[in-house]
Amino acid sequence: MRGPLHERPVYVTQTRARHRCPTRLLVVTIHPAMVRWCSRPIDTGHPDWTLKPLVLGPEGVPVVTDAEQARAAPEVAVLSAMAHGQGEAAAAIGAAFLTGAAGLDEERRTVYGDLVLSSLSAAAKRTLEAMMKSGYQFQSEFARSYVAKGRQEGILEAKAQAVLVFLEARGLEVPVEVRERVLASTDVDELDRWVRRAAVVSDARELLATTGS
Repeated sequence: MRGPLHERPVYVTQTRARHRCPTRLLVVTIHPAMVRWCSRPIDTGHPDWTLKPLVLGPEGVPVVTDAEQARAAPEVAVLSAMAHGQGEAAAAIGAAFLTGAAGLDEERRTVYGDLVLSSLSAAAKRTLEAMMKSGYQFQSEFARSYVAKGRQEGILEAKAQAVLVFLEARGLEVPVEVRERVLASTDVDELDRWVRRAAVVSDARELLATTGS
């Protein structure tokens, strides 16, 4: 959830009015400082209504290093990579996801795979590549092909497509100028940022507005 704290009661009430159903405010973040900031109660000024956001931070996300668990709950495995992909378990998290990704459809393999790999530390990515070179056999053809092409060739196009697919999967309209800019990018780090941003932006144009963040 983005925007100033004082706007968040507006999000809740507008969403409830639009969909006519019970509404909760859930903030998902991988930054501990953001967890503390977003957890602060919001005094609306109305009697008996202090909005207390629900916040899911790194400590609330399990470390998924078991392939069977990743296969059973791939979305949790993706969150695990995003929350813990810079820690000591990063390589194990990546290996678990890649091994357990065989049952996913092609679209989710692309989107989830890019989210996982873009969230892993450089050391974890090197470890996965070393595992492939040493003869480690991942159980899915997807994992073998994806890690094998972990170099520059093919990565730019895969990441750009993942950005667009993820935006579209979330129901966001992708303007022509945004699509062309994403497909034209030759910066792996920029595309990695966009893949992560695609999970949280409310408008596809925000990707281009936050290039430097």
